[in-house]
Amino acid sequence: MTEPGQPTTLGFLLFPGFPMACLTSAIEPLRAANEIVGRREFAWKLLGEETGPIRSSAEVRFDPDVTLTEAQGLDYLFFLSMPQSNFLHPKRSNAQVRWMERCGAVLGGFSGGVFPLVRSGVMGGHVCSVHWCYEAAFKAEFPDIVASQSVIIRDRRRHTASGAGAVFDMMLRMIEDKLGRDTMTEVACWFQHPFVRSDDVIQKVPVQKRGGTDDLLPDMIRQAIRVFSDHIEDPVQISDVAESLGISERHLERSFKQATGQSPLKYYRLMRLKKARQKVLYSTQSITEIAISVGYASSTPMTRHYAEAFGVNPADERRRLVGLRGLAGALPPSE
Repeated sequence: MTEPGQPTTLGFLLFPGFPMACLTSAIEPLRAANEIVGRREFAWKLLGEETGPIRSSAEVRFDPDVTLTEAQGLDYLFFLSMPQSNFLHPKRSNAQVRWMERCGAVLGGFSGGVFPLVRSGVMGGHVCSVHWCYEAAFKAEFPDIVASQSVIIRDRRRHTASGAGAVFDMMLRMIEDKLGRDTMTEVACWFQHPFVRSDDVIQKVPVQKRGGTDDLLPDMIRQAIRVFSDHIEDPVQISDVAESLGISERHLERSFKQATGQSPLKYYRLMRLKKARQKVLYSTQSITEIAISVGYASSTPMTRHYAEAFGVNPADERRRLVGLRGLAGALPPSE
């Protein structure tokens, strides 16, 4: 851990295809804090499992400072990756991660980095912030890990953030904890960061085909959508949803169409299909398993509805994405 007068040192463990925005959102506020106070209060190192440049999601290459097994003296170790990323040498690398944790390092993950973090076996009994676009795949792979919709989770010595904006907020909190609120506020103003979100803020999710976010919907519509969300695998009738809300089916249909531009049935189907798409893109489940997990009796009707919604059938989309991931050196999911 950090000695008095020594900088807090963060290690960013990069996997091929990692989200570059998360890395810059972590480093830039720390750099600004150092400049504002005129001393090196924060230091950072880029880590790779092996030597050699690592290509980011934006096709920009970064050279790690050290390999994971060479890294020492870290106060924090954050995973940055795509959801499908895995260690090339899992036994050795997972052992190193656990050793760092025993030495006192706080472990964490940004965006898709929570997946290899959990695979390392260090998140048992901890809550994890999971980006909404990865939620279905995360829950399918890790049913025993609590996936939170909060933008940031700091659960004891496990810190996770759902996306680049959340990472920036997490670093601001770190700056505030060490250097005080005045310095944190000045850093935020340097970047014209409009407000600092607390850890318990829930992620904003886009309203399907509407151009807004779900928190702006009328309460009744949000309640209906919550019922839909609770019944992805076992679809519920729209009439039953209306009854649970104490309104008529016709009133729900009219109100839903006014708020979202769609009927509740079409919205619900697209909601289930988007959960299916998350699993197609970010899980190794078969297409049949995915279809059943979102309430279809077989893959045939889901494949038809999927193609209507997204312009490509799920198997073809998975194959196409495998090729794109190969360019970044990531490990693709199996079909």
